[in-house]
Amino acid sequence: MTTEEFRNISPTLPKNPGVYRFLDEDRTILYVGKAKNLKKRLTSYFGVKKHQAFKTKTMVKHAHDIEFTIVESEHDALLLENSLIKKHQPRYNVLLKDAKSYTYICIKKERFPRIFFTRKVRRDGSVYLGPYTSKHRTKQIFDLIKNLFPLRTCKLNLSKENIDDGKFKVCLEYHIKNCKGPCIGEESEEEYNEKIEQVKNILKGNFKPVKDYIKAEMHKFAERMEFEKAQEMKEKLTLFEDYQAKSTVVSQTIKDVDVFTIDSYKDSAFVNFIKIANGAIINTDTVELKKNLDEEDEDLLRYAIDRFREKYNSITKEIILAKRIELIEDDVQVIVPQRGEKKHLLDLSAKNVKYFIMNLRKEEATRMKKQTSAERILTTLRDDLQMDEIPFHIECFDNSNMQGSFPTASCVVFKNAKPSKKDYRHFNVKTVVGPDDFASMTEIVGRRYKRMLAEGDELPQLIIIDGGKGQLSAAAKSLRELGILDQVTVIGIAKRLEEIFFHDDPVPIYINKKSESLKLIQQARNEAHRFAITFHRQKRSQHFTQSELHTIPGVGDKTATKLLTEYKSVEKIKNLTLEELIQKTNKRIGTIIYAYFKEKVEKQQ
Repeated sequence: MTTEEFRNISPTLPKNPGVYRFLDEDRTILYVGKAKNLKKRLTSYFGVKKHQAFKTKTMVKHAHDIEFTIVESEHDALLLENSLIKKHQPRYNVLLKDAKSYTYICIKKERFPRIFFTRKVRRDGSVYLGPYTSKHRTKQIFDLIKNLFPLRTCKLNLSKENIDDGKFKVCLEYHIKNCKGPCIGEESEEEYNEKIEQVKNILKGNFKPVKDYIKAEMHKFAERMEFEKAQEMKEKLTLFEDYQAKSTVVSQTIKDVDVFTIDSYKDSAFVNFIKIANGAIINTDTVELKKNLDEEDEDLLRYAIDRFREKYNSITKEIILAKRIELIEDDVQVIVPQRGEKKHLLDLSAKNVKYFIMNLRKEEATRMKKQTSAERILTTLRDDLQMDEIPFHIECFDNSNMQGSFPTASCVVFKNAKPSKKDYRHFNVKTVVGPDDFASMTEIVGRRYKRMLAEGDELPQLIIIDGGKGQLSAAAKSLRELGILDQVTVIGIAKRLEEIFFHDDPVPIYINKKSESLKLIQQARNEAHRFAITFHRQKRSQHFTQSELHTIPGVGDKTATKLLTEYKSVEKIKNLTLEELIQKTNKRIGTIIYAYFKEKVEKQQ
C-alpha cells in the first residue's frame, strides 16, 4: 500500500481504540496490531519513514488493504489482538521460537490408567502433566513414582468382564513387585485410583497430601500387624522426603505463583518463566521471541505470559513481574516486588535469562570460530542488509561509455565471497542511443536474467548496482517486468558516501566503514567497474585500429589482421620501412600502406 492510497482511506479511519489488520493481495493477514487511537496508529506507518525499521517498511509495501475493528476499551483491544494472533499466526507478528519437543507425563484415560513419557499431546481425554524441560528432572520424577507407587505398564484391556473371565496371566513386572496384579483382580480399581491421585499430587508439586497418604498406609499396616509392609511404606516415606528435600523449596509462605522476566539480545527477546507450587519450583523455562517489527518489551512479555500459562496449564492468580503491565487475563494480580522473598524469585528469573543469553553468545562465538571467513563475511552481510538468506551468490553490474559512444556493461559474479571469473559477462548495449546510463542498465539487467530464467539457472541472492537511486530503479524495473523482484535482494551503492540504497526505500542505510560486509560490496563494485572499463577500452581500441587499416584502399581484412597480430598496434605499423612492409605482405600492398602513412604524416606537418 502506498502513502497516496492510504491518504484516500485516512478520512474514514476512527479515533477509537481497536484492532487493525494489514492484508496482502490474497487477503491473507500479514500483521495484527492494537491501538488506543486507530487513526493515529495507522497514520504512523505512512508518515516519515526515516527511522522506521526495514521489516516494517517491507510489511507495509506488501500490504494491499487494511481492516480494523472498533472496541470499547484498550483491554478489549488487547483480548481481540491476542485471539486473532493465535488464530491466524500472521507472518509479521512476533514469532515464538520454541522448536524443542518437550516431555510430558501422560496419565492415560482408561481403567487402571498407565503412566508414561510422551512428546505428543493428543486430545483423547488423558491427563498430560508438564511439559518438563529437563530430561534429568523428568527421569527423577518418574523413578520416584515407580518406586513409591507400583503401577501397570502393559497395554491390556483391563475391563471388568475380561478380569472376571480370567483372560490374563501375571507378567514379570508382577513377580519383581513393580505391579500389584490388577489384571488378575489382586488390586482393586479404588486402590489403584488412589495411587493415581497421589501421582498427580507429586506432578503438581502438592507434596503434603502424598506424605499424608504414605503415613496413613504405614499406620494401617502397623495396626494390622503387617510389619513388613509397614516397613516398606516407611522406606518409601524416607525416599519421598529425600526427593522433597532435593527439590528447590524457595519459600514456606509463598504458595502458588508464576514469575516472568524479559531481556533482549540482537533482534530477539528472551523470556524466563518460573512456576512455583506450594513454595517449590516445579517448572522453569526460557524461550526466544523473534522480533519482526518494532515490538515493545511490554507487548512481547504479555504475549509470552499468555503462551506460557496456556502451555503449562497455569491457573495461579498471582504473577510476579519487574514492571506492572496490563495482562490479557483480567482476574490475575500483578506483583512488582521491591524486596523480600518475591523479589528474590524475580532476581532468580532474571539470572536465568542472563545465563541463557550468555550461553547463546558462547555458542555464537564457537560457531564463528568454526565458520570459514567467507561464511562469517556473508552472514554479516545478510544481517547488515536484513536479508532472509545468506547471499552465497552475488552479482554486480556497471555501465561504461564515452559520451554515448561504444556503450558497454559488465556483470561480475561472486560465489562464497570470492570472484568467480569464469561466470563474468560483458555486454554490448544494443537498444540505447546516446549516453543514457539508466536505459542501458534496464536493458542489461533484463537481458541477463531473462536468459538465466530461460536456461533454468539459479538466481543470485543479492544483486548490486554500481550507482545511486536512478541506476537502481532502472535495474528494479527490469526485475519487476520479469517477475523476480521479490525473489532477490537488489541494492545500489553510491560512491560518494558509500550509501546503500534499496529500490523501495528513499532513505539509504550506512554500513560501518570497517565492516567486512561493506568491503565485500566495495570489492564487487570495483571489480565490476574494472571489468566494464577494460571491455570498453578494448572496444574503442578495436574500432580505431580496424577503421585505420580498412580505410586504406587495397588492404584486405586478412592482411590487416596479420599485421595487427604481429605488431599489436597501428603505431608500430606506421614506423615500418617500405622494405619491411613489402617483406611482410608483398610489393603492391606494402607500397600502398607505406604511401598512405607517409602522406598522412606529411599532411599533419
